[in-house]
Amino acid sequence: MDRKIVEQFFSKLQESIVVGLEGADGQARFRRDRWSASETPQFDGGGGLTCVIEDGAVFEKGGVNLSAVEGRLSSRIAAHLKVSPGPFFATGVSLVLHPRSPQIPTVHMNVRYLEIAAEEGWQDGVARRWFGGGADLTPYYLYAEDARHFHETLATACDDYRDDAYARFKSECDGYFRSPHRDEARGIGGIFFDYLEQDLEKVFEFVQGVGRAFLPSYLPIVERRRDEAWSEHHREWQLLRRGRYVEFNLVHDRGTLFGLETGGRTEAILMSLPPTANWRYNYQPEAGSPEAQLVDVLKHPRDWIER
Repeated sequence: MDRKIVEQFFSKLQESIVVGLEGADGQARFRRDRWSASETPQFDGGGGLTCVIEDGAVFEKGGVNLSAVEGRLSSRIAAHLKVSPGPFFATGVSLVLHPRSPQIPTVHMNVRYLEIAAEEGWQDGVARRWFGGGADLTPYYLYAEDARHFHETLATACDDYRDDAYARFKSECDGYFRSPHRDEARGIGGIFFDYLEQDLEKVFEFVQGVGRAFLPSYLPIVERRRDEAWSEHHREWQLLRRGRYVEFNLVHDRGTLFGLETGGRTEAILMSLPPTANWRYNYQPEAGSPEAQLVDVLKHPRDWIER
């Protein structure tokens, strides 16, 4: 696997997504912040491009990040990744979007490639190379047609990889994006995959498909919901659910842990957090309400499409 080709694809993917999201917002533009690994002594080389949008007509806050860095894994992170400590190379695109309207869901997507060498070094060691990634949707109000569209688009991206890819990665997503301390999912899922290391060329084709599927999976939902009316009650619920999003990202998310433990750029890593969130003691939505219907789905994940 030629890492330069992977980097080039991720760079083009980031740009295409940024342009598409700017068009959807229609008002705000992404702030582009290019950074070098020299800013963080834990890295031996590389850098990235952080693109952040704030105070838009549609997107209250969001980021589309690109990184390609080299460094050395700590023993803690190596154990977490189930590999030996040693030099690593990582590149990928990661995005999170927090819309202003509670009728539009928050969304997350990332695609990544890692190389980890044995202790002897890059030349003589046996390196592990793999791809990971996925996408998931976190609505505040549940619209079944939106859930079906999101899952169907991702399933189509999975079809050329393996016959069972969507079912397998959907199940992994439901398991991964779940907060054990709340016994609920972060959202309505999508797909999640990691450690795909057999036949890397074919896996790379799949990862490219997942990346290209993001805009078609999400922008139609934005267009469908952007003019839906909402009230202060809807906003309050959105802020409470954003609090649960923060909990998952800071307590459970492996990507956040990897970035912080390897000395990554904190501002870029934490761009996934919403601009505002709220917590209320033991808040319970009214039985039979739209809010309660969402919580029921978060407690009991559904199969949104047939595959």
